[in-house]
Amino acid sequence: MMDAEFSRLNMTPTRDFCGILDTLVMARQMHPGARASLDALCKRYGIDNSHRELHGALLDAEILADVYLMMTGGQTDLALGEDESDSEVVELDLGDIHVDAAALKVVRATNEETAAHEAFLDLIDKKSEGALWRRS
Repeated sequence: MMDAEFSRLNMTPTRDFCGILDTLVMARQMHPGARASLDALCKRYGIDNSHRELHGALLDAEILADVYLMMTGGQTDLALGEDESDSEVVELDLGDIHVDAAALKVVRATNEETAAHEAFLDLIDKKSEGALWRRS
């Protein structure tokens, strides 16, 4: 997703300036034949994910960070920069971003797509006993 957005801005794809690590591949290599789902890895490493009732990108990313730390056997939390004497400032110059707003194509959902989306939101609302975004 990020590479697609960067290419729209005529910028370098992310893989050219930062490494990418696939934790699913890593887990399968470390534990061949074992389940490698996030829930299975939480159970394997004793990470509490009981507050994970619904799938959500932010919550899953936070849990995966804990799993990654346990998989690598290094630090046990993400407390970054506590000891400022060890901290290093890294600057990344992405250059000036110029976007011609008039050239951006706006794609609007059709009535059918909007109805399907609303139906899906209704289902989420029903399954979650009241979605947050629909509360007053």
